[in-house]
Amino acid sequence: MSFKVLLPTAFTRHTDGTKNFASSASNLPGLLTEIDASYPALGTQIKDEDGKLRKFINVYVNDEDIRFLGGDGYAFQDGDEVMLIPSIAGGC
Repeated sequence: MSFKVLLPTAFTRHTDGTKNFASSASNLPGLLTEIDASYPALGTQIKDEDGKLRKFINVYVNDEDIRFLGGDGYAFQDGDEVMLIPSIAGGC
């Protein structure tokens, strides 16, 4: 089983320019562990001190917010496309 993880340009400076990579993690906590091993600089950007996904990082699976698919308990499927997107705030 394998799926693709897509990263926005804002995160590629923490992955030496890698914009996407394949993963075989079974769920979101497993994916975060893989990211720590392969891209430790990215791990520090997307996880808090307790190792949990930061609140301002959104995860989409096949364009669907993972929170509506079961959150951490969602089991990734073969061929999924997972996007890690930082929230953007600002304006007047």
